[in-house]
Amino acid sequence: MRNILLASTLFVASVTPLSAALAQTPDPAVLTPERVFANPSLAGPVAKGVSLSPDGALVAFLRSRPDDVDTQDLWAAPTGAGEPFKLIDARALVPDAGELSEAEKARRERMRISQRGVVEYSWDEQGRYILAPLEGDVFLASREGGQVRRLTETAADEIDAKVSPKGNFVSWVRDQDLVVYDLATNAETAVTTDGDGLITWATAEFIAQEEMDRDTGYWWSPTERYIALQRTDESTVDVIPRLDITGAGATTVQQRYPRAGRPNAVVELYVHDRQSGQRVKVDLGDNPDIYLARVNWSANGAILYVQRESRDQKTLDLLSVDPATGQSRVIVTQRSDAWVSLNNDFRALEDGNFIWSSEESGWRHLYLYNRDGRRLRAITRGDYAIKGLSGVNQRTGEVFFTASMRDGKEMPIEQQLFRASLNRTTTPVAVTPAGGWWSASMNRTGTSFVGNYTDLTTPMQSGLYQADGTFVRWIEQNKLDETHPSWPYVSRRGEVTFGELESHGETLVWQMTTPPGFDPTKTYPVVMQVYGGPSGGGVRRGWQPATNQLLTEAGYIVFRLDNRGEGDRSARFKQALYLKMGQPEIEDQVLAADYLRSLPYVDDARIAMMGWSYGGFMSLMAITEPKMGLAAAAVGAPPTEWGLYDTHYTERFMSTPELNPEGYAASDAIPRLPNMTGRMLLMHGMADDNVILENSTRVINALQQNSQPFELMLYPGQRHGVRGNERQLQQWRTYLDFFDRTIGRQSHDAE
Repeated sequence: MRNILLASTLFVASVTPLSAALAQTPDPAVLTPERVFANPSLAGPVAKGVSLSPDGALVAFLRSRPDDVDTQDLWAAPTGAGEPFKLIDARALVPDAGELSEAEKARRERMRISQRGVVEYSWDEQGRYILAPLEGDVFLASREGGQVRRLTETAADEIDAKVSPKGNFVSWVRDQDLVVYDLATNAETAVTTDGDGLITWATAEFIAQEEMDRDTGYWWSPTERYIALQRTDESTVDVIPRLDITGAGATTVQQRYPRAGRPNAVVELYVHDRQSGQRVKVDLGDNPDIYLARVNWSANGAILYVQRESRDQKTLDLLSVDPATGQSRVIVTQRSDAWVSLNNDFRALEDGNFIWSSEESGWRHLYLYNRDGRRLRAITRGDYAIKGLSGVNQRTGEVFFTASMRDGKEMPIEQQLFRASLNRTTTPVAVTPAGGWWSASMNRTGTSFVGNYTDLTTPMQSGLYQADGTFVRWIEQNKLDETHPSWPYVSRRGEVTFGELESHGETLVWQMTTPPGFDPTKTYPVVMQVYGGPSGGGVRRGWQPATNQLLTEAGYIVFRLDNRGEGDRSARFKQALYLKMGQPEIEDQVLAADYLRSLPYVDDARIAMMGWSYGGFMSLMAITEPKMGLAAAAVGAPPTEWGLYDTHYTERFMSTPELNPEGYAASDAIPRLPNMTGRMLLMHGMADDNVILENSTRVINALQQNSQPFELMLYPGQRHGVRGNERQLQQWRTYLDFFDRTIGRQSHDAE
């Protein structure tokens, strides 16, 4: 045992409410992988995709079927009296779900949608209709009477379907062209007709979907006169031959994949005038090598606002566009020496002003601008970052946003809804209580919101609230009582503690979960869970995943640290990894491993790490870092050489291989493999179109050339994740078996 004492702040999470409840729990049961990956879900009845009707009178949400967690129906509930009711029964409307088109499969993969049935829906701005694409066709539910109308029944998939703002039309993309459907006449009109091959209309390109959080390629104006739509030409993008291997065989996919430093698709923006039938091209500037980041309309539809991002992502321009002519002018510019972060905080107001956020102060904050881009005032300020604009009440001047802070200072492990003012810069007021993790979806008028809340003793629950935080009614209470699927297992959930470490002037947060019956006089192996890359962070005061309990039931301490670069925090914190991915993150994980070894109840020879995607990259870098001293690592779908990954993500953090050869070389896993300190389990989907399988095959090849033993698990037909209860059960049986042999009971017995 190394006697190392590191500077660390420790605070223990209160579990008093759960402890009181568990006094009534009979015969605690041991959680097994077979139960975790079975129906009903241990998460309980969680409402997904919750949204309020524009008038705030009805709540819609997606709910998994009790007999099949992977199939969702659309439900609704009145915001006043009345019980929730099923609005669209997926199996009743489409009993035999067929195979989705490759375009829809790819789109869902980009959106991280793995369920079937109703997976998305949208309101018209009048609140009269809910549109729900279902298994490639389009259904329209009428709020009055609840009738469901099938609009399409075609061989081709209709994707990205929308109701027009006033509810007179429905639109979708079919066979790479945009179609508008008149609800009064039942007539279809093709807005474009030349979508084919490498030309696609009204669909977000691969990069926008995968990396820019933009899933659509067309936008209705509020008046329904105009539709802004993008045209994508992929002919410039390199063809990367990729084997798509399933259990039934293999096909070669000629995938258009824009790797770092290589050409992107050419994206143009047009405005279609429904009155005249004419289409004009929007002036996006002389340089075609840009990103179409965001598109929004002014409240009256007279101005089209376009966010144009430079290829190096250090400049973000806001363009004001005349929809009749396509002429544009730059009205606001954001700049950074590293990168400008994209967000969804732009909000056009009825008086012609707009809200937009910026990190120019070092923290993401909201600002008010007039229609010409002149900044009027800061709405928020302080040493914390807003997470997102939730809503605006333009009548009262209230602005609502989420943030992780207490008393004006950041509190990364919690999140609340706050209220500020359009009219002056004031100290924000918390709308929701502290102590857990809140997200919120407000209605259009900013008078009420759906609040989703979780903490260590509360599974995710959804309720309706007035704008001041007053509780109205439950949507899904998901109460943890004897009827909850998790109830038999809660008494064996480990105690969760949180703490902090200091690294290069930054405060890092961590969480630790101990096994049931934890005895601090004994020693335990540790599984370090990691993502590590740019994200919202993984350390939070919320209900812990059931898979964590599988690890604690097996006798492991589960530990997680959010290193520099991970989490929606200050610009400096996020930009610590600029041009050197895999370096500051691993430095911080080494700090965490040293801290763990300083604890008397940690077996310092039995520490492992596991992660997927960027977490797989981190696990691979860690098992090849001697200072980590890991005994094992489970490495899932890792990017192993950033030159193989896509443009927007990689260049944002690493620039291009030509401009940053040292950074790319330092993050290449292959030269590090001889330094492996323990056993490695490598996993990858054999149809991964995001982190393509080549990333892992180059590691496999190098390890074999080096005569280094390792373990391998490949998943036929799986993309950038393992889907379905059966395969996930196999995956977790594999994890548990691997850790048992390397740091667990078998490894200990062997000693």
